[in-house]
Amino acid sequence: MKALPVEQRSHALLSASGAHRWMHCTPSARLEETFPESTSEYAEEGRLAHAIAELKLRKYFIEPMGTRAFNNRLKKLQEDPLYQDEMLTHTDTYLDYVKSITHAFSATPYVAVEKRLDFSTYVPQGFGTGDCIIIGGNTLHVIDFKYGKGVPVSAEENPQMMLYALGALLEYSILYAIDTIKIAIVQPRLDSMSEWETTANDMWYWAANTIMGAAEKAFKGEGEFVSGDHCRFCRAKSLCRARSEFNTSLEEHKNLLPPLISNEEVGEFLIRAQDLVKWLSDLQDYALAECLTGNEIPGWKAVEGRSVRQFTDQDKAFEILLAAGTEEAMLYERKPITLASVEKLLGKAKFREMLSEYINTPPGKPTLAPISDKREAITRRSAEEDFKKQ
Repeated sequence: MKALPVEQRSHALLSASGAHRWMHCTPSARLEETFPESTSEYAEEGRLAHAIAELKLRKYFIEPMGTRAFNNRLKKLQEDPLYQDEMLTHTDTYLDYVKSITHAFSATPYVAVEKRLDFSTYVPQGFGTGDCIIIGGNTLHVIDFKYGKGVPVSAEENPQMMLYALGALLEYSILYAIDTIKIAIVQPRLDSMSEWETTANDMWYWAANTIMGAAEKAFKGEGEFVSGDHCRFCRAKSLCRARSEFNTSLEEHKNLLPPLISNEEVGEFLIRAQDLVKWLSDLQDYALAECLTGNEIPGWKAVEGRSVRQFTDQDKAFEILLAAGTEEAMLYERKPITLASVEKLLGKAKFREMLSEYINTPPGKPTLAPISDKREAITRRSAEEDFKKQ
């Protein structure tokens, strides 16, 4: 991770992207102020993909530009070391989705790209940037492009997207009679398009009765520290005492009686321990960074990890082997590329067109998930139980 100087920070204290965190753990926003902002290769990769997506949307909706001008601007983005050809495919998917929304209107809708949105009326100093805003008839569309491929993000009651919608309402409700709000999160690398619809009245109610109170407490640094899945992107996650106490509190149950725990206790422990592995990983990352900078972590030190041998010049090494009589076929493996690689090679549309009848998607291996997961619960009855039902 690379720290960013305070003067280069571009996000509000109560940013929309951090709303899930500061709504649940209101004092975390001020605590995070004591840590430097940071970036990562994944974040920078997403930034680049967003820049390409923005260029495409601007060309189509905002700024008429010739092919040469577009290609010149695109070429500059492609010079970035993090650029990958698949960014063109995935940003095309995003563009196609936005186009499908605008084409559904009988009249040309209003479109804004990378729009700065101010929601400071309800969140102190609050602002953010909406990837795409579309207004047609009495409907406001707020669309977010996410390039990550970790987990699908749901648009339903998503506080980040709701704050963007709130900012758009505050700016445009004077000009447009907005009744309906449609929120969408497009994640092309996961083939995920999540959509959620609400009303302008419900958004105003949420702003006044939910977000305003939490934001005021967060801005003042008031409230209690609360550990949970919202800790994932908190800059204080490694050293936060509340998170530490939450994860070590499982020790309280070590002397439980009777000797076998119940299903209810299994469920409770799983909920309480789901952050434990992440917390330990965060502690290890922090301790390693401290040791590498010369600071002491009692009982620990930084050492060189396992090293993997590698050729300094593989081509030259293979030339020597071939000259010595080694058969070339012995030096190379031939194997088919994966289905995902074929899809990446062809593009999603052509892939479906050419190969859909040869694709099978069997049920995934059962996995445990919290009750809040959107997927349908499954059970596996025994053959004896099936026989009894016949």
